[in-house]
Amino acid sequence: MVGNGATGSGTESETGAGTGSETESARSAGTPGSAGTPESAGPAESAGSPESAESTESAGPLAGSLVGVIGAGTMGAGIAQLAVQAGHAVAVYDALDGAAARAVEGIGKRLDSLAAKGKLGTDEAQAAKDRLTAVDSLSALKDAVLVVEAVIEDLGVKQRLFAELEDIVDRDCALATNTSSLSISAIAGALRDPGRLVGMHFFNPAPLMPLVEIVEGLATDPACRDLVRGHAEAWGKTTVTCRSTPGFIVNRVARPYYAEALRAYEEQTADFATIDAVLRESGGFKMGPFELMDLIGLDVNLAVSTSVWEATGYDPRYTPAWTQKEHVAAKRLGRKTGRGFYEYGENAAKPVPSYEPERQQTEPGPVGAGAFSLYRSFGRTATSYGDGRILIDLALDPDNPGTAAIAPAADTPDHVLDEAIAYLQSTGKKVVIVEDVPGLIVTRTVARLINEAVDALYRGDADEDDIDTAMKLGVNYPRGPLEWGADLGFAWACEVLDNLEAVYRDGRYRASPLLRKLAHADRIMDLPLMQQRALSFERASVDEVTKAASAAEKAAAAHRTQPAARPDGPFYERPPVQPYEPSRDQPRDQRHDDPQPHDHPRKDQP
Repeated sequence: MVGNGATGSGTESETGAGTGSETESARSAGTPGSAGTPESAGPAESAGSPESAESTESAGPLAGSLVGVIGAGTMGAGIAQLAVQAGHAVAVYDALDGAAARAVEGIGKRLDSLAAKGKLGTDEAQAAKDRLTAVDSLSALKDAVLVVEAVIEDLGVKQRLFAELEDIVDRDCALATNTSSLSISAIAGALRDPGRLVGMHFFNPAPLMPLVEIVEGLATDPACRDLVRGHAEAWGKTTVTCRSTPGFIVNRVARPYYAEALRAYEEQTADFATIDAVLRESGGFKMGPFELMDLIGLDVNLAVSTSVWEATGYDPRYTPAWTQKEHVAAKRLGRKTGRGFYEYGENAAKPVPSYEPERQQTEPGPVGAGAFSLYRSFGRTATSYGDGRILIDLALDPDNPGTAAIAPAADTPDHVLDEAIAYLQSTGKKVVIVEDVPGLIVTRTVARLINEAVDALYRGDADEDDIDTAMKLGVNYPRGPLEWGADLGFAWACEVLDNLEAVYRDGRYRASPLLRKLAHADRIMDLPLMQQRALSFERASVDEVTKAASAAEKAAAAHRTQPAARPDGPFYERPPVQPYEPSRDQPRDQRHDDPQPHDHPRKDQP
């Protein structure tokens, strides 16, 4: 009998309201007694408890047949609830005495609660409970058509478990692992028939989260993959398919969201609360990275980052941050310990972002000296331009006034900064001043998320639609990273990364080869537009800028039902074009949207 396999395996996710969990390996490895311990700090904090999942009963593949679930932790119990509500008979096994019975009892209470709330018929709830049993040996799973494993993130434990299971179940039984970080190929390597194993990566809480990653190992049989995917979809889930690579789709592509926030803090760009506010209110993310890491558990989040870093050969793009390591070493793990990046408890003060106090405009009209000095960030510092400009961070939600993060140059006059703040506040925005660091906060984060998604596409980890779907449903991003790339411009993302890499020179911001190809295609396809814009706005007066912006505003309003145009130039959000559009006075070789020497010459060039 396989021992030490009791603990439920967690997965990382930021859900609809920013709830989430990551792999529990750091906390539960080798701890069979933690089978009933939740895989996250409050996984149902905002999304609702697992009991709120409505009935998913349907005539799915082999409905009514036996599904085995191994591991009675939070994740295993959630998977069992899904399967039994879909009409299957479900047997739950755990190596820890009494853990399976406790899980079955908990599922029964959730089913009763659903019935009491009218979300499930009383007879249906009772029938589901009658189909659910706790078993005390793996041999009780011999008639299963599918067995889903949700034990601790330990390769040896999983290999021994599946090797033993292979001798018990029928040859046609599909074997699925809920691992969030281990290689499917490595787990399957212990089987005589490795083709029958597939990754079935749920997100926590399983009854609520809509996404399941179907992960193929080197030997996975397509028929097995399709069978497991069919089960997940019959249980009401949206599936994406990917290769077995470190972090799969979600846990790998999402790493920059945490990493860039941590680097920004370490560079004294802003404090935790301000960085969170900028990414929420300017970036449109449901939760800021620091509050999200506190919810997930800093130790759990760090374990995932470390796992991906090690599995990719210590790639500098995934290097864990010392700030997070220090907090984990000090046992400041987040909400579950009462303190992480923030303090929790009855007497804990609510964190407040460093918003600027109200300023009054002293210059008439919508475009004053301050507004005219605002430039969009392309990954350089404001000071590096030498013209006293103010950089404004990327805003991804043009319909939400939100927060504007700005960084003045070292030579920005105080009255110009005050005018810029007053103008932004007059548009309904809250304003924060951050340190003049390359890429500010949202700009560098989104550029890296785009690069990670493009690189996953480049490696063939998954297709374009599945990558964007995974990030929207698995971590609830407002848009998919590839959608951002198409709208913001792959050329913009590539330039931001190149400028960041020129500063740091540590490999963290290296652009994917595919991103460079897409960026070059952007420049070629948009060349006429770029030429026209450069000629229209270069060295333009304030009045000319205002007039052009007004015309663009009317054009944008007439096409507001169309997809957003790709941002071009120093606009910090589009549509509509903002009236404080600055002049195009950068040297030509510093503008991402002007032709490079190897491109076609502009019409005004000889």
